[in-house]
Amino acid sequence: MAELQIFIAFAQGLIRTRQQQVHPKLSTLFNRILGTTFYIYPKLKNRKTVMVATATKNMGEGPALRESPAPTSQTHAKVDQAAPAALAQPPVFTEKVVAAAKTTVAPPPRSSKVAKTLALRIFQSIDFIVLIAAALFAFTTVSPLSLGTAPFSISAPFVLVPLLMAGGIIMSGAYNFAHGETLVSHWGKTLGGLLVGTGLIALIAALGRLPVEEMMVLLVTLAVASVAVLCLHANYMALIASWTRSGALSTNVIMVGATPNARQLIEENTRTGELHVAGIFEDRAERAPRTIGDVPVLGSVDDLLNWEHLPKIDRIIITVTSTANARVRNMIDRLRGLPQDLVLFIDMGNFNPEKTSLAEIAHAPMAYISGGPQSEMRIVAKRVQDIVFGSIMLVAFLPVMALVALAIKLNSKGPVLFKQKRHGFNNQVIEVFKFRSMRVAKTDGPMQQVTVGDNRITAVGKFIRRTSLDELPQLFNVLMGDMSLVGPRPHAIDMHTGDVESRLLVAEYAHRHRVKPGLTGWAQINGSRGPLHNAGDVRERVRLDVEYIDRANFWQDIMIILKTAPCLLGDSENTR
Repeated sequence: MAELQIFIAFAQGLIRTRQQQVHPKLSTLFNRILGTTFYIYPKLKNRKTVMVATATKNMGEGPALRESPAPTSQTHAKVDQAAPAALAQPPVFTEKVVAAAKTTVAPPPRSSKVAKTLALRIFQSIDFIVLIAAALFAFTTVSPLSLGTAPFSISAPFVLVPLLMAGGIIMSGAYNFAHGETLVSHWGKTLGGLLVGTGLIALIAALGRLPVEEMMVLLVTLAVASVAVLCLHANYMALIASWTRSGALSTNVIMVGATPNARQLIEENTRTGELHVAGIFEDRAERAPRTIGDVPVLGSVDDLLNWEHLPKIDRIIITVTSTANARVRNMIDRLRGLPQDLVLFIDMGNFNPEKTSLAEIAHAPMAYISGGPQSEMRIVAKRVQDIVFGSIMLVAFLPVMALVALAIKLNSKGPVLFKQKRHGFNNQVIEVFKFRSMRVAKTDGPMQQVTVGDNRITAVGKFIRRTSLDELPQLFNVLMGDMSLVGPRPHAIDMHTGDVESRLLVAEYAHRHRVKPGLTGWAQINGSRGPLHNAGDVRERVRLDVEYIDRANFWQDIMIILKTAPCLLGDSENTR
C-alpha cells in the first residue's frame, strides 16, 4: 500500500499536479503494522508538488523516560574500572539549554533513510517495466516470429534482455544520484550500464548462433530502451533534486564542535541543501557562540546524549580539527555507541586518513568512524523479514497462546497479559507484552528482579517461564515495529547487577541499542540467558550482542531462530 502511494506521488510529480496529504488514520495504521509511516506533502517553490517523508516507529519522538523502578539481584558486583568515567554520572540538561531548545529550536524532520531507499526501488521498478516493454516492442515489430511460437533457443536470450540491462544500470551506479552530478555524466553512466547488459546478451546470442536478422531485435531494444530510460532518469534527477531542496530527502545531521570546520560545512550546505543541520553541540560549551550561521549551539556533548530529538538524526559529524587528537578520541569514545553514523570531518591539510572509508557530504571529505555507510536496503529487508516471519509464527503459535491464556486465567486472578517498560532502539523506552507469570498482589509496589524459587511465581508461571512461552506475546511488538525477531534482548529500565547499574559495568553497553531489540538473539543461543549475576556476565552478554550486530545478516537470523527452541528447552539453569 505504501509503495503504491509513493508510486502515485512520483507519477503526479512528473506531470506536476497538486498532491493531497495521506489520511492520518491510514498513516497511523501503516505505522503500527509496518513500522514505517509514509506521508506525501506537496511543497515546492510557492506551490505544492511532491515530497516524501518517512520514519520508523521505533524512532518516534520524545526522550527515553525512566519511569520504572530499578530491579536488583541478590549478588553484588564492583564497577569495572575500564568503564568510562563519563558514564558514572549520567548527563543532565541545563535549564539554559532546555529553555533555548523549547523556545527557539524547531525539531528536526523525521529521518529520510527509508524514503530515499523506497524512492530508488520505485525508480528501478519503473526502469525494469520499461525495459520489458522495449524488448517486447522490438521482438514483435522486427522478428518474423512471435514470442509465443519462437523456438526456445531464439526466445530465451531475449527473455534475459530486461534482466541483464537492469543489472547493468544498477552496477553502473546510476541510482546513486550523487549531489552535484551533471545530467550528461549521469546519462553516461546509465547508457554504459545498458551497453554492458546488451553486450552480455549479444555474447549469449552469438554463442547460440542466432540468425543475423534476430540480432536486429537486440539493436532495436537497445535503441528504444536507451531513449526511454535516459528520459526517465532526467526526470528522476529533477525529482531527487527538488525533494532534497524541499527537505524531504535531506540527511538530518548534528555537528559536534563549534569550529571553523563547522562554519565551512554550514556555508557549503546553504548552497547545496543536502543536509538538515539540526544543531551543534560543543564539549567546551562555555566558550561556544550561541549560533554559527543560522544553526544554534544546543549545549555540551553530555546534552547531546540525552537530547530528545536524537532518534531523528541520521549522522553525527565531529567537526573538531583532526590535529586535536586527544579531544577527538574522547568524543569518539563517548559517541561511537550511538546507532547513528559517526563521521569525522577531515581537514585535508592536517590529516591523512589511513584504512578508513571516505565519503563526501556537502562537498566536504568525511571519514566514517562507526556505523559506516548504512545499508538502507538492509533496514527495509529486515523489516520485511520481521513482518513475514512474525506473521507466520503468530498464526502458528496462536493455539498455544490461547491455551496458555486459558491456563493463566484458571490458575490465578488477574489479567492474562501485562506490559513491561524496556530499553529499545536508540535507548528509547518501549513497552513489551508478556504473559503474566506472577500473582497480581505480588506485582504491586516496587519492582524486584525475580530469583530462583521466587514464591511470587504461579504454578503456570513456572512452566511458561521455563519454556519461555511467556515471551510469545512479544510477536505483537515485532509486528508493531518496536522489536525485531532477532536482536539483543531488551533489558529493563535501569537494570542493576548487584547494587550497580549494568550499563556502568561495560564501556560498550550502549552498542546494544544500535539495533532493535529481539525476541531471541545470538547471546541467547550461546548460553547467555537469564539473570546477570556479576560484571563478567554483563561483559559476556554485551560481547555476544555486539558480535551479532557487527555480523548480522539474513541467514544468520534464520539460523538463530531455528536454534532458539532447542537451546531454551535445554537450558534449565537460567530459568527463574
